[in-house]
Amino acid sequence: MTPPSAAAIAALKSAAGGGGWTDDPAEIAPWLTEWRNRWHGHTPLMLTPRSTDETARIVRVCAEHRVAITPQGGDTGLVGGQIPYGEVLLSTRKLCAVRDVTPLDDAMTVEAGVTLLEAQQAAAAMDRLFPLSLAAEGTATIGGVVSTNAGGTAVLRYGVMRDLVLGLEAVLPNGEVFHGLKRLRKDNTGYDLKQLLIGAEGTLGVVTAATLKLFPVMRSRATAMVGLDSAASAVELLARAKGETGGGVEAFELMKRIGMEFVLKHIPGTREPLDSVPPWYVLIELVSGEPAAAEAGLERLLGAAFDAGLITDAAIAQNDAQRAAFWKVREEQSAAQKPEGGGWKHDVSVPVSRIAEFLDEATAAVERFHPGARVSAFGHVGDGNMHYDVLSAAGGDLSAFLARWAEGSQIVHDIVARYDGSISAEHGLGRLKTDEARRYKSRVEIATMQAVRAAIDPHRIMNPGVLF
Repeated sequence: MTPPSAAAIAALKSAAGGGGWTDDPAEIAPWLTEWRNRWHGHTPLMLTPRSTDETARIVRVCAEHRVAITPQGGDTGLVGGQIPYGEVLLSTRKLCAVRDVTPLDDAMTVEAGVTLLEAQQAAAAMDRLFPLSLAAEGTATIGGVVSTNAGGTAVLRYGVMRDLVLGLEAVLPNGEVFHGLKRLRKDNTGYDLKQLLIGAEGTLGVVTAATLKLFPVMRSRATAMVGLDSAASAVELLARAKGETGGGVEAFELMKRIGMEFVLKHIPGTREPLDSVPPWYVLIELVSGEPAAAEAGLERLLGAAFDAGLITDAAIAQNDAQRAAFWKVREEQSAAQKPEGGGWKHDVSVPVSRIAEFLDEATAAVERFHPGARVSAFGHVGDGNMHYDVLSAAGGDLSAFLARWAEGSQIVHDIVARYDGSISAEHGLGRLKTDEARRYKSRVEIATMQAVRAAIDPHRIMNPGVLF
């Protein structure tokens, strides 16, 4: 799209009001790149509305002048969908009110700029749980996790963000406001419009607030790190854990030994979680509404798993500090890769029953394609989501390795597709995978998504660089 005219820029500044915009390159610069430092965008103007009404005024001006918009939350996305390339940048960070928490409805309404951690804390203050949790929760915002349909570590028990949203408020591409902040579990009156906006990556409107599901606070929690000989044993252990606890498994995180080595090498304050050095680790967390029940259940589970030969070692966290230490080595898996050099990153999902097969086949294929490549796989076994990262050989030619990223990733993604999986389990498509997704999405899927978008945003002003 053509750059905004001077008249459009002036109208946008007026709509945003004093303190609601900046064109200072120094102020804008931190929001033009992302954590992996792969995308470096540019924009003539960053808009920071403080209310839904201000957001609507801004979007109306953009619609009138055909000015493209890139919405942005906490800038924690990993596929570049929040980085503008000439579009105006609309940040929702100042939409930061917790509007209400209603324990009797097990619901709360928060604005888009509230961080995930702040939402968790607001729920906890009313003796409720908002269960979505991920490593960037101190920075990631509700608007962002809604727009990317974020997952995290508790999907096994509570579902992805799509499962946790009761209602939405959003500004549509023509500047009208969709008032959908309902607290209903049942509303069977036509298309569920909020579900179109969830996971749409800002292409159908700007999410300004969400009504979220809350849950009872669990009265007991038990956490363990276990060692295993194979990923197949981890899948068997998960099935046993779900069956023996009646759905009490809240987290089940798989890690390969090489990823643990990276964490111990590069992340201060970490230590070996087990006495042995197994090829695979699982971080398992059980919860219960009954005091002390999770602890007893975990001990029974691990004892039976030892007897069955599923696990080779285990350590149960005896206090909050030990639990935090176990979680730290899991949450720092990505950060610990950075000092090792660049890598081909894959956020994929396959059926849980086929995780072990996928890992074996993909690793063999990658090693044939690029001998010496190091595979660091970790992720959420309970929902089939693996972060399958391929790093260059230690001391190898990094630039030559990165030059093969696209070809190497296609090898991995083709295997994922054969297993009826997804090339983006929780990060979205963004700028990184939009073109590649055409290889794996059917003609009908793509045409239907394009038709929906054309109907809601006929001038394609909302995040035009992503989603077909």
